[in-house]
This record gives sequence, C-alpha cells and structure tokens, in this order.
Amino acid sequence: MNLVDEIKNTIRDVADFPKPGIMFKDITPILENQKLCSAIVDGFISELKHKPDAIAGIESRGFLFGMLLANKLNVPFVMIRKAGKLPYKTMSYEYALEYGTATIEMHIDALKKDWNVLIHDDLLATGGTAEAAAQLVKRQGAKVNGFSFVVELGFLNGKEKLKTHSNNIICLAQY
Repeated sequence: MNLVDEIKNTIRDVADFPKPGIMFKDITPILENQKLCSAIVDGFISELKHKPDAIAGIESRGFLFGMLLANKLNVPFVMIRKAGKLPYKTMSYEYALEYGTATIEMHIDALKKDWNVLIHDDLLATGGTAEAAAQLVKRQGAKVNGFSFVVELGFLNGKEKLKTHSNNIICLAQY
C-alpha cells in the first residue's frame, strides 16, 4: 500500500466535531503506528525542494510531525502557539476566523534573520492559521520556505491563500 492510501486508511472520521455538520479528520490513529509516522516524515523530506533552516509547527497537532521532521533534518523546531501559552516575550498576529478572530504567537527570538522556514501543521483547511503563521515568520525577518501538511481538504482551497507566501506546499493526502 502506498503512503497516501495508508494515511487515508488510518485517519478516523469523526462526525459533527467540533460542531454539527463538520466531518473531522482525526490523525491520532496514525500516532499508534510508528512505521507510518516514520514513513510520513520521510514522505515530507522526499518532497522538500530545499532543506529549511527551521521548522515552525502550529499548535498543537503541528508539533507532532513538525518536531519529528526538524529532528530528522537536524534543524531547530519553533512553536507557534495560541496567545498566552508561551513563557517568554512574544510577537503575535491576529487573524480572522469564520466567526470572530484568533491570535497566535511565537517567541521574539525564535528565528534568525533570513532563515528559510518550513511551516508545518497536520491539516490544511482554509489556510487561515498557516497564513497567519507565515506573517509571524516574516515579521521576524525570516522567509517562508514552504508549508507541509499531512492532510489537505482541497475543496476549501486553502492552498490559494498560502501561495502568496510560497508555492512549495506539501500535502501528503488530499480529500
């Protein structure tokens, strides 16, 4: 079985989560399969056009494979978290949601000027959070090397929002 099929066969669909009408793509069953986790990291690496200087993972599921990927590439891992969760001085970015706004943050010293940063999350939907993460990366004087996701919900067109930052968008499995 190829990697895409294995990912899709392992992901669990959860109806009406987090609200009615949503079919949630739950990646947690993947975490029970170390061989698949390793294959996913290798899948990301095989798709990279250039080795990044750092991986920035988006809270919280973006930490899972983001950290593994950074470790395998021997580059720093940077956490992008919801407001108020990081202990040191932060910079923040507020962005629009369907109803209201959200704010994400990263430490002010997380990235070096001109670093090429790969932004990672588990799932690409509308692209709003990943786009906000790209804004944080740029505010630190770094460059967006690309984006990586285990899963893409293609019908939501999130890639279009991200292409203003990079055309290097890796999505291992698409729905």
